[in-house]
Amino acid sequence: MKGIITVIGKDKIGIISGISTKLAECRVNILDISQTILQGYFTMMMLVDLEKMNISFHELKEKLDIVGSQLEVSIIVQHEDVFKSMHRV
Repeated sequence: MKGIITVIGKDKIGIISGISTKLAECRVNILDISQTILQGYFTMMMLVDLEKMNISFHELKEKLDIVGSQLEVSIIVQHEDVFKSMHRV
């Protein structure tokens, strides 16, 4: 089972660290990552492996919401199949 995580917010120190630390605590493996800064705004997309996750998907969303609030960024977590369905042309 894979997921897509998107992050958007004002650039600041510690965004990648904060999110990747929380994912590691939940045993979520980052498979691929793309990030860039656009005129001072941080944007990141991650493909993650949820197979060995030690909490529910709902709990993961809640934990990342807390991290997002602390870092002042928006974090959206989706199952890969939902993401593919939403973006199918």
